[in-house]
Amino acid sequence: MEGLVPLVINLAIGAVGGNLAGMALKAKSLGTLWNSVIGVLGGGIGFFVLGMLGAAGGGLIMQVIAAFIGGAALLFIVSMFRKAG
Repeated sequence: MEGLVPLVINLAIGAVGGNLAGMALKAKSLGTLWNSVIGVLGGGIGFFVLGMLGAAGGGLIMQVIAAFIGGAALLFIVSMFRKAG
């Protein structure tokens, strides 16, 4: 149960990160719902990668940073493929 709470926090932060990235990059925005979905996926990926790098115990600040960056990066990547197709 200990690993579940940080994951949920990171997923929520990823959703916020996806929406913030959508607001910052209006041309890349996919809308609130899809920004949130992509942000959640990116937040989960960021949490996973952080754990693999051994930094999962780095505290809440590191988890927030990983989730935000993961959510924003995935939104950017998905929006590039969406616009290209």
